[in-house]
Amino acid sequence: MDWLAIFSNAAQEVISPTTAAYALAALGLAIHFGYTGLLNFGQAGFIALGAYGYAISILSFGFPVWAAVLVAVGASVIFALILGIPTLRLRADYLAIVTIAAAEILRLIFTTNTFDALTGSASGLQGYKDGFAALNPIPPGSYGFGPFTYNAFDWWIRIVGWTLVVIFAVITWLIMRSPWGRVIKGIREDEDAVRALGKNVYSYKMQSLILGGVYGTIAGMIFIMPRAVVPANYQTSLTFFVYAILLLGGAATILGPVIGSMIFWVLISFFSGFVARAVEAGWLPFMSQVQAGQLRFILVGVAIMLIVVFMPQGIFGNKKELAFVK
Repeated sequence: MDWLAIFSNAAQEVISPTTAAYALAALGLAIHFGYTGLLNFGQAGFIALGAYGYAISILSFGFPVWAAVLVAVGASVIFALILGIPTLRLRADYLAIVTIAAAEILRLIFTTNTFDALTGSASGLQGYKDGFAALNPIPPGSYGFGPFTYNAFDWWIRIVGWTLVVIFAVITWLIMRSPWGRVIKGIREDEDAVRALGKNVYSYKMQSLILGGVYGTIAGMIFIMPRAVVPANYQTSLTFFVYAILLLGGAATILGPVIGSMIFWVLISFFSGFVARAVEAGWLPFMSQVQAGQLRFILVGVAIMLIVVFMPQGIFGNKKELAFVK
């Protein structure tokens, strides 16, 4: 058993672009669910819009990076309006039903052969990174130490990804301490009381849905930088992973989604490496490599269950937040 390789691979997930993308998506979900009380089960849809909006803008229309980002963000705003206009005046469970269905509809649209010229159908898209790579100020070469040694492009992705996480975490911290944020948290606790004070609850919910969706869209752009755009990556399980990260760190917190994402992906990597090598070593003779790939999620699920049992409010949560989640 090569324990050094297992721990090295797990350690790399602490600053990986995937971890940064999920942290940003979980921050957006914290605005939706943790602070406003919106049951958005379609964060995967916002992430997919960020990925496809950016890639299609560059590959099909030749847009520069900044314009592609604006197109993706604009698409997420429209998507949030389409979801919110018919549902936000109703009970919270209607939003949950609509968002989970809308995200799956988006994924199927991106998969269909009808739009193959734009979306690449099931094969997805690639070749959209040149513009982003051209902005890299780091000279070519490899930098770092130990498991944290990467080439210039990989470091550029990590620097941009985690810088965005820090920026949006600070923005979230500031707005949640503003008058707007106090109204949002009031809606979470008792929207009838907020409405009685003369606030337009519907408008505030819509603003929250749009803002958290934009976070998810930007996360989608970070997510595709080290990989291709593949529709299979945007299944409903992606949203469930983001929820697991959010509840692991704390639903109505700033650091919770960030630390939760780090812990989640370190656990995924560790158990993935451990189980795969255990199968190779013959420790699990009854299991194939394919089955081992699924076992890692079971082990991570058990680890998260234990954390939820002993720390139900999340790592950075509090008793008030726990009462809301219940």
